[in-house]
Parts: sequence; C-alpha cells; structure tokens
Amino acid sequence: MFTYRNPKTQQEMTTSFETRHIGSDLAETNAMLQAINAESIEQLIAETIPSSIRREKMELPAAMSEVEILSHLKGIAAKNTLYKNYIGMGYYGTHTPAVILRNILENPGWYTQYTPYQAEIAQGRLEALLNYQTMICDLTGMQVTNASLLDEATAAAEAMAMLWGKKPKAQGMKFFVSDNVFPQTIALLQTRAEPLNIEIVQGCSKEFEASTEYFGSLIQYPNKLGTVNDYTEFTQKCHAVGMEVVVATDLMALALLASPASWGADVVVGSAQRFGVPMGYGGPHAAFFATHERNVRQMPGRIIGVSLDSQGNRALRMALQTREQHIKREKATSNICTSQVLLAIMSGMYAVYHGSKGIQNIASTIHSNANKLYIALKKLGYEPASASFFDTLALKIDDATKATLRQRAEAAKTNLNYFYEGYITLSVDETTTEQDIYELLSIFNLKNEAITLTETAAPLKPSRKILGVEVFNSYQSEHEMLRYIKRLEAKDLSLCHSMIALGSCTMKLNATTEMIPVTWAEFGNLHPFVPVNQAEGYAYIFEELTEYLKQVTGFEGVSLQPNSGAQGEYTGLMTIREYFKNRNESHRNIALIPSSAHGTNPASAVMAGMKVVVTQCDENGNINLEDIRAKALQYKDNLACLMVTYPSTHGVFEEDIREICALIHEQGGQVYMDGANMNAQVGLTSPAHIGADVCHLNLHKTFCIPHGGGGPGMGPIGVAAHLVPFLPNHKLVATSGEHGMSAVSAAPWGSASILLISYTYIRMMGEVGLTNATKYAILKANYMKQRLEAHYPVLFTGKNGRAAHEFILDFRPFKKSCGIEVEDVAKRLMDYSFHAPTVSFPVAGTIMIEPTESESLRELDRFCDALIAIKQEIRNIELGLADDVDNPLKNAPHTAQMLIADDWTHPYTRQEAAYPLDYLLENKFFASVGKVNGTHGDRNLICTCEPIEAYAE
Repeated sequence: MFTYRNPKTQQEMTTSFETRHIGSDLAETNAMLQAINAESIEQLIAETIPSSIRREKMELPAAMSEVEILSHLKGIAAKNTLYKNYIGMGYYGTHTPAVILRNILENPGWYTQYTPYQAEIAQGRLEALLNYQTMICDLTGMQVTNASLLDEATAAAEAMAMLWGKKPKAQGMKFFVSDNVFPQTIALLQTRAEPLNIEIVQGCSKEFEASTEYFGSLIQYPNKLGTVNDYTEFTQKCHAVGMEVVVATDLMALALLASPASWGADVVVGSAQRFGVPMGYGGPHAAFFATHERNVRQMPGRIIGVSLDSQGNRALRMALQTREQHIKREKATSNICTSQVLLAIMSGMYAVYHGSKGIQNIASTIHSNANKLYIALKKLGYEPASASFFDTLALKIDDATKATLRQRAEAAKTNLNYFYEGYITLSVDETTTEQDIYELLSIFNLKNEAITLTETAAPLKPSRKILGVEVFNSYQSEHEMLRYIKRLEAKDLSLCHSMIALGSCTMKLNATTEMIPVTWAEFGNLHPFVPVNQAEGYAYIFEELTEYLKQVTGFEGVSLQPNSGAQGEYTGLMTIREYFKNRNESHRNIALIPSSAHGTNPASAVMAGMKVVVTQCDENGNINLEDIRAKALQYKDNLACLMVTYPSTHGVFEEDIREICALIHEQGGQVYMDGANMNAQVGLTSPAHIGADVCHLNLHKTFCIPHGGGGPGMGPIGVAAHLVPFLPNHKLVATSGEHGMSAVSAAPWGSASILLISYTYIRMMGEVGLTNATKYAILKANYMKQRLEAHYPVLFTGKNGRAAHEFILDFRPFKKSCGIEVEDVAKRLMDYSFHAPTVSFPVAGTIMIEPTESESLRELDRFCDALIAIKQEIRNIELGLADDVDNPLKNAPHTAQMLIADDWTHPYTRQEAAYPLDYLLENKFFASVGKVNGTHGDRNLICTCEPIEAYAE
C-alpha cells in the first residue's frame, strides 16, 4: 500500500504545502491506485518510465512552510536597495492603480486563465485585449496591432524579421539602425540578424543615405538622448528606394506628440510598461507591435478580432494567426507563442481607468517636470543636448564632472544614466514630484546656487485628441471601474472555476503564497539597469534558483534570460550555434525534428539559421528509430542537432531515447530537449541523464508561474558543461563569460520579477515534494485514462500500457459515424463548465488531456463524468435517438440568453442543454456567447473598438 515518503503522518499531510499543492490524501491515492491496478505509486512509475533513465534524488534544501518562505523572502527583499531612478531607457516608474493591482494582478480570476483559444469562455480577457489594441492603434496612429509581444527589443527584432521576410528581391540584406536607439534593442537586433544573414548598419539618421541595398530601418522616437525629431524627411527618403521604417516609441510620449503614422512609419513598436506595470527588474511587460493592414498576415503574435456568434451577436476571438507556428511550422513568420497578456490587460485597464483626459494630464505633468528641470539645469550652466524633448534630458558632461556627479548622486541614493559616452541622461516619470526635482538639482548644483523652478512659456501641448472611444471615457469613478473589471472577469473560465486539463500546458495550482512577493515594492520597483550592488536580493534569487534548476535538469549551467518558452528554444539553438562557431564548424546547420514536435520547434530552428529535416514517427507515436538513424547518417557532415520533446508529445516515455541521443552525438550533433513536458521528469529522470545537451524549462508550466490568459512566461535553458561558455550575455549587465552569445531579451534576466514564483514553489516543495508532484501527475493521468478508455480510443501508451503525465483521446471515428467533430466536443464541454483539453495537437481530430498533480480526485471524476456523458450524447446521434444536426453538441455552447428565449425549437430539453449532470445545479458556468464564427471574423477583420453598427453584417 502506498505511503508518502514525507511527510509521514496524516497531520503533517494536512499542514504541509506539498499536500496542499498535490491535492490528494491517502484515501484518494489508494482509490486511484486500485482503479489502475497498481499496488503502489512506485510500481506505476516503474511501469511508466524506462529503468535506464531513472535518476538518483536531487540535492535541494528542505521544504519550507508558507509562513517560513514569506519571512525568508522578506529578508531577501531587504537586500535590494531602492534608489530614486532617472535611468529611463524604456523603463520608468509608474503608479499601478490599486483597483487594478488588487482586482487583476493579484486576482486568480485573471492570472490563472489560459490563452483564449476557446473564445466563448474568454470574452472578458478578449475585450480587455481589444481595449489594449485600440489604445495602441490610437496612440501610434497605425491600423492594426497585436495583443502584445515579449519586450520592446524583441518587438523591434520581430519587425526587422517581418520586413526581411516580405522584402522584394530588389532590396538588399542590410538593415539600418540609428545609433540613438536604446542599446539593449540594438544588441537583440544583432542577435536575431546574424543567423538570417542580415547586415546591421548603425549610423546617424540625419546622415543616412537610403538605397536599395537596405530593406528597412529602425529609429527611436523620442530617441535614447530624449530628443524628439521630425522624421518625415527620413521616412520619405527610405520609401523612395523601397525601404520600410520601423519606429520604437514611448506610449506616454505619444499622448502629446504627433503619431509615428502621421509622418510615415510602417511599423511601430515599444513597451506598455509605464502604463501601470512595475519595472520588476526587467519584467514582465507587454510590448506592442503596430503596423498597416497590408502587413496583417505577416505580423507576429496574436490579433484579437471582432466576429459574430451562432446567434448573430458580437463576439471576440483570436483572428488570422491562431497558433500559426503549429500550422506553418518552419514556414512561420515567427516562433512567438507566449505573449504578455496579463500585462497587456493591466496596461489597457490603466488607460481605461485614467481615460483620455487623465492620460494626457499624466503626460503633460511628466513633460512639465522635465521642462522645469531643463530650465534649472541651464541656469546652473549645463548644456542639454536638445531643446526638443518629452521626459528625458541628455547633458554633455566631461569624464571628470561625470565622476563627481555620480558620486554625489549615489550619496543621495539616486540613479542617473551613465551608459552613453559623453553624456548623463535624466528621465522623469509619473512618480516624479516637484520635491524630487529639487533633490535632483541639488546633485547638479555644485556651487550651491539658489534654485527656483520655472517653466517656459510654451511647454509641449497635446498635438491631437486621443482615446476617443467610449471605453476610455466611461469608467473614471472607482465603483464603475471595479464593476467593469468584475463584469469582464465573470465572462472568463479560469482555474478558479474548474480544472483546465490542457495537454502540454500543465495548468497546475498557482498558489497564493507564490504570488505574494511579486507585488512587493522591493522587487517591483527596481530598474533593470541599476548597479548590481543595489539588487543583491535579486542576485540571491538568481543564484539559488540557478542551482535548483541545475539539480532538476542535471546540467552544469543555466541562463535565466529567455522570457518565454519559444525564446528558450531559440536561445538553446543559438547556444549550440555559438558552440559550433567556436569549433570552426559553422557549416553544421541541419536540425532533425520529429513530426510529432511542437510547432514552435521548426520555427525556432529556422530563426536560428538552421534547415529543418523532419523525421517520422511509428504507428505507436514513437520516434522511428530507423528513419532517424538514416537521416542522421545522411546529414552527418552538417548535422547540428536533434530537437526532441520528452516524454513525447504523444504522452509516452520512449524506450529508445538514450540510443537516439547517442546516435546524434556519434554524428557530431547536439541534442536539444523541449522542456514542455518536464512535469513528468522532475525528480524521476532528467534531460542530462537522458542524454540531452540543452533543455529549456517552461517556468509557466512545471514551476507554477501562472499562464495569465496567455502570458507572462519564462523559458530558462539548462546546458551541459561544454555549452556553458556560450550562454547569453548582455550588453549592459554581464550575465555570461567572454564567449557568451549576445542577448536574447531586453533585460539581463528576462522577466526577473516572476522568477520569485518558481523560487517560492521549489522552496516550499523541496526535493521530496517536487518528486511526489511528478509521481502524482503520472498517477492522475493514468487514472483518467483508465476511466475514459472504455469510452474513447486512447491513441498512444508505453509498452506496459501506461501513459506519462498526459494522454490522447481519438475523436476521429465520430466524424465518420455521426458527423461529430472534436471541436463540437470542445464547445460542448463548456456546457459542463469545463475548458476543453488541447484540441487537434499533436494529432488532428484528438484531444490531449493533462490533469496535473494539483487536481483532486473529485475534480478528475467530474471531468471524466462530463466526457462520459458526452459520449452518450454522441451515441444517441449514432443510434438515431438524437438529430444529427440539431443536437446539444452541434449547438454548444448554450448561453443563458438562448435558454431563456421564448421560443425553444430544439428536439432536446433546456435542461439537457444546460444541466446535463447534477453537479451543474450548484456549479454552473455559462459561456457568454454562442459558438463563434471564425470565418466571418477573418474575412471582416476588426481589431479595435468600433461603434456597435460596425459589427452588423
């Protein structure tokens, strides 16, 4: 009979965090084991994971209680020193409205949602994202935008890649970058350009001579020195020779300045951070990417569009490019999968909260303070670089004076920007007060002169009306704002309502204790480019978390910089690329990728300059050993790597994995392991033990960072010893050695603030808890498989008939027998108050179920009962007992509006539609719209808030 390894008593089990996370007591454990005919969890694991890849236990600190970890983290937070910041460079102090802080950022009803692939139960966050898109289009003047990217530098790189991918053959391979673009952006452009053979040319935009040798350009507005230039002539010169112009800009500045679209920009990118999102030592923050309608099918990321539902009502959905990498694979224009949805929602809500007048007032106050500072500094004898600015002043300073001012600033606990040679720059923000300006001037007032703050007669005035749509002019009272947030929240199904059993996505508990430190000022208010001695608390977290992840993976080195899973893939491949360059083997560029791999894998490989060769799987879903051997030998002279997911995307621990890894190594290649399924490995096996050389870790899956409605995510990579020297460095803050590749994220440690979540989870679980979590993930998947396989075909299992942490049910036979498709089942699950599992991936016409360790037996049974009931509904259609067109599945989901309509013409009852099982009488979630018409939305794309008349056909 199974007993816990630790804790050992029932009393300890009810008080330890491990048990609260895992969510099953001894009675539930024994019931599940009995159902799957296993005497112990150890027997199940032995029948599931090949003995050849089992590992010894990890060396991790003992588990802490929730009280202990918060006390521990308070001590770590105190190691960070909060100075007054004027560094700027795309990161600024901001005030998060308390109503947004409490009811969105700290609210599991918003942060535990999944990406809105099932639009009918995601109308709340879709509306919030439509508001965000409207805000971006309005301020930039562009026609279309996406619902966020990872950071400003990544957005600029994505813009360059898009222009490169669509350039006419007549245009060359050069891309011009103004030397007044933020340095972290230039560094990331250089990273992305090199494998694509794009030549980055830096220079002065005023002196640049446009030609057909270039396909595009990037300028900053206002630029890194704060200057606001008129780029009309520059864009005209570029357009005259076929070049397109990307503009990196500041949303707050655009509340006052002319929009980039007004002087000819083709793509506009930037960060929405200063719209209410703390700096968080680098993130997470929502970036934006706006462009013309002509580019809508090439632009990266997700676009929220307006469509109609089955009743003809307005309904929102993700349009055009939903999971485009999974469809286009190596032909995708981007590998972006995770965006920054939660942060985009916060930024959009910040604009809703303040309204059009409030945003312009904030911008005007910021500029007014900068203007007063400008006048005072001139009186003190300093020479600002420009009289045209928004919030940033650049002072020409010799080295000796710079050293003196830095010493005075540090004594006053003030951070200025010293990164630009010959200058000190000062950026004021929403948090800057008049008292702050006096204190700042005291640093520069070397002669102790009398100072009075004055302003020029004609400070910068708003150039246009902004945010005229109703949503930005309706919720300026807190009562109305609170009700609006709650109204949207009520439209969305999240983990607050029921399990979200998405295969490959690991929607486990995001514990409240894990989330609490993220909003502490000591972590949230740190600028990413402060001197490292001011961030000793973060340094402690990075060092400890790195060691823990090394224990988990078995690797010698870890980089925390990649700020999404797809970025982790790319970084892993680029690290391999740097390794081969160092060995004078740059010709190695073939990536073998099994046909079952995640769609981001081939997209990442192409971005890293590799050529994709697909290898086949056998009828059991395993990698075809003979095919991969043949292709490894065929391409051995140029083989760079194998990209493999383990356990496989089919939910199986393949027996031949070590042999496959050895085969790749024999041909001189490296093995990249996709960490999407790491929740089936932790404590039981590891990438290094299996034979991989590099693996990315989805911290937003295995290590409890919440999905946030589609982001944030983090994708650190672990690497074997020979790859450690090539891990990503950073231009402004060293993160690697002299051979490290250039940066992959704007900030040195990516979205640093949310690393606290994974750190807290590991410290509360300890080695035993983490290992038990993996065991229970496998137990619960096998329990559900056992219950459901009597009703649906299970596609793949291991040699002993066991699944890993997820399994695939086949719905394809029902399309033939009665016309029911897997999408019908996904929509019908909404009537049972559930989010569908992963649909049609990795096999079309199937669903992939991953319950995770956090779900109770009661919840597992509830979900199984729903699917079994749906099977009976399908059977009724097959037997002719239900209409093959007018039935509960084809009409799902059934909204409350449909149920209370006077006319009910369906051959089944209202109760059968909405309350098919008894548990729904006390736990019912209604979809807010009927089945959404995706085709209509794609053919009539609307991606900003419009008058209601615009939605009519």
